[in-house]
Amino acid sequence: MTATPSLDRHDNVFVLDLGDGENRFHPDWLTAVGAALDEVEKAEGPRALVTAATGKFYSNGLDLEWVLAHADQHENYVVTVHELFARMLSLPVITVAALQGHTFAAGAMFSLAHDFRVMRADRGFWCLPEADINIPFTPGMAALIQSRLAPRTAHEAMLTAHRYGGTDAAAAGIVDQAVPEDAVRSAAIELAQAQATKAGETLGTIKARMYAPALATLRDTTNPLG
Repeated sequence: MTATPSLDRHDNVFVLDLGDGENRFHPDWLTAVGAALDEVEKAEGPRALVTAATGKFYSNGLDLEWVLAHADQHENYVVTVHELFARMLSLPVITVAALQGHTFAAGAMFSLAHDFRVMRADRGFWCLPEADINIPFTPGMAALIQSRLAPRTAHEAMLTAHRYGGTDAAAAGIVDQAVPEDAVRSAAIELAQAQATKAGETLGTIKARMYAPALATLRDTTNPLG
């Protein structure tokens, strides 16, 4: 069963709950997240976005079962995932990922496409396991990760599949705050609320120019798999 993302608003902060399962990127899930981002973009005035989840996982990334069952659609699926990353990276509002649980693979990349990350300090891991599961990063994924992490951290995370707990992730600059479990969502909302007045075209332009190389690679549909 695919968890259905849901969007709520708390004052100036939209909270997109990704679901209470593994929150893998099933096509229906991707469509629902895209529709939520449409709503956030269309809103007017001060606003920011927090993505969060419920349960053991923030997101476990690509829906590999679906990909195996629909091998003929693999390339189109990756293009859709890349577009989600690109859209989040350039969204014209401040975005904060509230990582209350495991954040793996494409789920970890999705978190990096946000402006800020708040992670639970005591349990749960942030990890790019691709080297261990024999799935190379696509050019777009590599570009995203390397545009958002310090070179040394990107090198370690991508090559060794190291599992970072919240405190380690904060020390490595992967997340901005590591907080107790019951404070993850509230801290993310507080961070987003403080930046809500920046929403708008100027912010979108700043992001688009700041991450132009990564966005171009993510949106290159000629050979998305490399």
